[in-house]
Amino acid sequence: MVAQRLHTENSAASTIQINMPSPSFSELFAQDKPLLVLAPMQDITGVDFLRIIHSYGGADLYFTEYFRVHRDSKPDKDILKSVDANPTGRPILAQMIGRDTSALVRTAMLLEKYPVAGIDFNLGCPAPIVCRKNAGGALLRDLPHVADIMHALRAALKTRLTLKTRIGYYSPEEWEKFLPFLKVLPLDAVTIHGRTVREGYSAPVHYDKIAEAVRELSCPVIANGEIRSADKAIEVWKSTGAAGIMVGRGAILNPWIFRQIRERLHGTAVFLPSFRDLYKYIERIYSETRIPGMGDKTHVSKIKKIAGFISCGLESRPSFHAQLMRAETPCDFFRACGDALSSDEPCFIP
Repeated sequence: MVAQRLHTENSAASTIQINMPSPSFSELFAQDKPLLVLAPMQDITGVDFLRIIHSYGGADLYFTEYFRVHRDSKPDKDILKSVDANPTGRPILAQMIGRDTSALVRTAMLLEKYPVAGIDFNLGCPAPIVCRKNAGGALLRDLPHVADIMHALRAALKTRLTLKTRIGYYSPEEWEKFLPFLKVLPLDAVTIHGRTVREGYSAPVHYDKIAEAVRELSCPVIANGEIRSADKAIEVWKSTGAAGIMVGRGAILNPWIFRQIRERLHGTAVFLPSFRDLYKYIERIYSETRIPGMGDKTHVSKIKKIAGFISCGLESRPSFHAQLMRAETPCDFFRACGDALSSDEPCFIP
């Protein structure tokens, strides 16, 4: 495969993708290529990050960060900006997390009034703070309650209803009972992260479970889990038969990944960003996600959460992460980035 080095971040390929008319939800899946989806990542994939990543090629479908739902909750205004000011021009799903059925129905009906492509329910978040509240992935231990929630949402909504889940809570063996359960839920699509909640993000992904879901479910299946390169995305798409591929942490590390996947699929030259391109990407994140009035140290602390995904993923720069995490001022932060990323050599192999 011929590799191509370009020195502009907003090439024709990216511009064409951004300016394409936004398809309907059903049209998204009526294609002979995988639907490319950016995973929702709390405190990261807000409206500013969506705008930034879409300028590098972008996904076909987006999700909001999850709306925390409980008895007294109201939709978070900052998260709603991703819908009201959707900077991508592509369909976006509003994701909810919680366990109170009536509150979830109330919130979903409010969100349905906004320009969303549908409502997504989070059944996979493994964060301890979420699971201690018996929400997110913890609900996989209470499937009757999940059924109550999903059927209540379906009865109340006119828009599409989707689910993002893991394959079980404790063990992959739970999948044997969970798959038949999924088959009877009223879903328009389901995203499956091929690990259990207990497996977190470090265990091997059970792509065979996703492939089984593709064969057994009547709705489109989106595959998720440890997809960090264009080649891996296409491998997972072909091996599972999934209708879509969702990329999360891999897209934070490499915002060009959706562009690279399309170029691989089309058989055209694949863009290889340099470390210097990566430095410019981090500069954009730093400048474009700053909240007015936020102090330097607070902003550096906030940005390190995103930049940490990048530094952890650069195996050829082993000292970058430690140096970055020690940074407390903008000077320290950009010195760490400059020391690691001042090079024109390619940083990602598709």
